[in-house]
Amino acid sequence: MKKILIIAGITTMIYACSNSGNSEQAANKSEAKEEAGEQTSPAAVSPSDKGIGKFQNVTIDPKLNEQMVARGQSIFDVKCNACHKLTDEKLVGPGWTGVTKRHSPEWIMNFVTNVEEMLNKDPKAQAQLEICLVRMPNQNLTDEDARSIYEFMRKNDGAK
Repeated sequence: MKKILIIAGITTMIYACSNSGNSEQAANKSEAKEEAGEQTSPAAVSPSDKGIGKFQNVTIDPKLNEQMVARGQSIFDVKCNACHKLTDEKLVGPGWTGVTKRHSPEWIMNFVTNVEEMLNKDPKAQAQLEICLVRMPNQNLTDEDARSIYEFMRKNDGAK
């Protein structure tokens, strides 16, 4: 009986942390909206989706800032890639594909600079924690680091 309970628990954890098609369905819906000319950018995000922290109005140039992208990739290589993949595949934390289409720049930048408070109080961050079961450690990113990471995420999501 114990073996059955252990196997059931492990199976449940694997299923909960897997990408069970939801991200693919979300990506397909996003692509369909883009083809129809509907806006799917973070600009359409409501103010309540900005997260908890100092970033409340981040201005994003439609054109990528290649210096920020390079800096963001460097930060990713050192601090992020041990737990995150640039695909939609989960490693320890969620994959990064489509993250800039699912979250506002403010939410992402608040999350990476204010991890503890976001995980303790933000419903979207808490939902992600329930899926991944591992708290993201504070990486001690500066505001400039956070903006560079966001720009790198945009490039990963296909911005030019």
